[in-house]
Amino acid sequence: MSILAAMVVPHPPIILPEVGHGEEKKIQRTITAYQEVARRTVNLKPDTIIISSPHSIMYGDYFHISPGQSAKGNFAQFRAPQVEISVNYDTEFVKELSKSAQDSNLSAGYFHERSAALDHGTMIPLRFMEQAGINFNETKVVRIGLSGLPATDHYKLGQLISQTAEKLNRRVVYIASGDLSHKLKSDGPYGFIEEGPIFDEKIMDYLSLGDFLSALTMDNNLCRQASECGLRSFWIMTGALDKKSVTCERLSYEGTFGVGYGIVWIEINGDDSSRNIGEQLIESNHKKMEKIKSHEDDFVKLARLSLETFVKTKKPLEKLPDDLPEEMISKRAGAFVSLHKDDQLRGCIGTIMATKNSIAEEIVQNAISACSQDPRFSPIRVDEIDDIIYSVDILGEPERIFDINQLNVKKYGVIVECEGRRGLLLPDLEGIDTVEEQISIARRKGNIAPNEKINLWRFEVIRHH
Repeated sequence: MSILAAMVVPHPPIILPEVGHGEEKKIQRTITAYQEVARRTVNLKPDTIIISSPHSIMYGDYFHISPGQSAKGNFAQFRAPQVEISVNYDTEFVKELSKSAQDSNLSAGYFHERSAALDHGTMIPLRFMEQAGINFNETKVVRIGLSGLPATDHYKLGQLISQTAEKLNRRVVYIASGDLSHKLKSDGPYGFIEEGPIFDEKIMDYLSLGDFLSALTMDNNLCRQASECGLRSFWIMTGALDKKSVTCERLSYEGTFGVGYGIVWIEINGDDSSRNIGEQLIESNHKKMEKIKSHEDDFVKLARLSLETFVKTKKPLEKLPDDLPEEMISKRAGAFVSLHKDDQLRGCIGTIMATKNSIAEEIVQNAISACSQDPRFSPIRVDEIDDIIYSVDILGEPERIFDINQLNVKKYGVIVECEGRRGLLLPDLEGIDTVEEQISIARRKGNIAPNEKINLWRFEVIRHH
């Protein structure tokens, strides 16, 4: 046996009458769809329900699989302590899945449990299952948290889930718990942003059409702006359906309270080798990187050459390339090298003023520092270098200023200084929209308290991608 069916479901506490006190009637279509997927699940008679929840334990670089024999939880935090859920875990499945992850060099397992209590992202789907007739003394549960790892790793975990189900001969239903955008209405709890409904429309279309590759490669900025909740949960689910023929059915979508609630039911109809979405994802990422590399200028190419030489040989670049532009050889300036992987910062170190004889030498040294000396990150490994995206900022001369109105987050970087401590932040960084945010982050980088008096400088940069 293996995965029999899968579903995408939301987890709003207000959907429970004991919490909503009548407000749940405003999302009746979601309730009706939830009851339908629960009924279908009961008819499949699963041995095990796998559920991934954004509100289970989450690490940046590790998938947590809940350990132990059993767990329980209630809705006390939503003023309904009388609503309780208790489950028994499929301990054999958990151990086998964790072993498979270890054998596959995937960072996943059942260590570091902080609390055995079930989270509401897990309990709400299970509440509907229980009300439909699932007996959790007979049907076991495996609960999995999300991570900050890339889509490829979430997909790989899903593949291992499917393989484990086959190995243990389990009848499995997969529940991908997750709300959609939290920014659908100006009077909602998180406000409105135009990316909210755009995200919801796209992800619902992709899941309803079985277009899992598009769901795995959605624009990161769109997802971040939309404040989505469940995308990574859906990624694991798609991996569990790798090389499977599927029929996807959109049962409901509502955004009544300013948060997107979508329900999609997915039936498995057998194997389909053409739906090798994991392989397609790897190929898509490869093509994306090749395109990025083909557009790199001389500044970025030199940073890449320096970093890759150092990571592979443990030695710095011995000689500069012969064909560098004259300005890189004859001019001196401070420079920052920033490294990104999977849309996440992976290292950034630079110099405010020139410390070497040329811009080229500054880049060579700072590329090495960014990949090996940034205290926020572990050193770059050889197996990562093909996935690193670079930017190089060449700094202009810092200018002393006396009024924050002289700053502009898009145009100027900022340097803050207090009693010898100094913090710097580059301009035009994603997610930093105000001067106040810019100064606050620069203070933290310089270990300068919010109430300490600071001196300010601004500077311009030329950014190379």
